[in-house]
Amino acid sequence: MTVLLRARDLSKAYGETPVFQGVDLELRPGELVALLGESGSGKSTLLNCLAGLDEADSGTVEIAGQALRGLPEAGRARLRRAKLGFVFQAFHVLPHLSVAQNVALPLLLLQRPDPARVQAMLDAVGLGSLGERMPRQLSGGQLQRVAIARALVHRPALILADEPTGNLDARHAREVLDLLLAQVRAEGTACLLVTHSELAAARADRALRLDEQGLRPWQLHAH
Repeated sequence: MTVLLRARDLSKAYGETPVFQGVDLELRPGELVALLGESGSGKSTLLNCLAGLDEADSGTVEIAGQALRGLPEAGRARLRRAKLGFVFQAFHVLPHLSVAQNVALPLLLLQRPDPARVQAMLDAVGLGSLGERMPRQLSGGQLQRVAIARALVHRPALILADEPTGNLDARHAREVLDLLLAQVRAEGTACLLVTHSELAAARADRALRLDEQGLRPWQLHAH
């Protein structure tokens, strides 16, 4: 089966302090993998290395078959624009753009405007009638839905989600997770979900723990 994200033997240190080493990871279409770890264990650093925003000290990363190493920054930016979708804890919805304009942004950056696709994504995340609203008129749960629609609108190979439910109450967190999971399945996208929530991790196809020794299976506690 196609591998949409492949990381091999990634390591990163700051000075003499190792952040992680020996990270091996593969994600396939329609797969959601949860990434857990203590605060400061390097989860965000790993995401940045996987996205080509930061350089690992050693190892290789491939996104949809394209190797990051050796790509100039402009090439990495093009790869991110075409193949990656990002969902953040703080939403990062642009306040001066309407909901529909926020969702349309990745397509505009690719010079592929597609109002029908934007509307389809708004419908898919339950915001079909709210395209003209401004972000300040939405709840936190709705803003996170906008962020998910924006991350998926250009049909990326890979979604990197950094604590997307961290700012939400339990009900909205569950709804956003349901939505992310459903859309990853429907779109055939691979998703790496950084979370502190064991409940979120329990919903993933696999859950992994990151520490300075690398990745290992996360042992979910019974609830």
